[in-house]
Amino acid sequence: MSETSYTAHPTSIVDAGAQIGAGTRIWHWVHISAGARIGLSCSFGQNVYVGNDVVIGNNVKVQNNVSVYDTVTLEDDVFCGPSVVFTNVYNPRSSVVRKNEYRRTQVCKGATLGANATVVCGTTIGAHAFVAAGAVITRNVKAYALVAGVPARQIGWMSEHGERLDLPLTGDAQAHCPHTGHLYRLTDGELQRA
Repeated sequence: MSETSYTAHPTSIVDAGAQIGAGTRIWHWVHISAGARIGLSCSFGQNVYVGNDVVIGNNVKVQNNVSVYDTVTLEDDVFCGPSVVFTNVYNPRSSVVRKNEYRRTQVCKGATLGANATVVCGTTIGAHAFVAAGAVITRNVKAYALVAGVPARQIGWMSEHGERLDLPLTGDAQAHCPHTGHLYRLTDGELQRA
């Protein structure tokens, strides 16, 4: 991509080789590493770091003070609130080199990570899941699940529009998004939009 296809603040550092899609905005004191692959129309708030082995889809919003470390993938339409924390080593020690033990983390399409959420490496956060502010993700999160707490536990379901759905956590049921009216079906504890 040409450098004119995205906007970068003069205080930002974009290493040569980084692939950045058109319409992306990079704000104050952001560092994008050379191997990063970033899609179209993304936004990186103040003091964001993006590692080399990172893939970021289209229309991703990364708010202030987030470090997206190696082996993290953020799919299209992911939202990372301020000060979200990612990790890539499960059992770090300063005296032990574990770069060959990085665990991959996947945040699927449309998921939201609330402010100060922590995502322990090796987990997958399902499509359109909603992680509450301050939650600590230590295991996989289902698509459309609303999770909160330390460690995070599922407390409900969310629509693609970000509205809480009136559904039980398990079993079979259905509900409409209160904003869009779209129908969601819960079958055997898995939610899908009809």
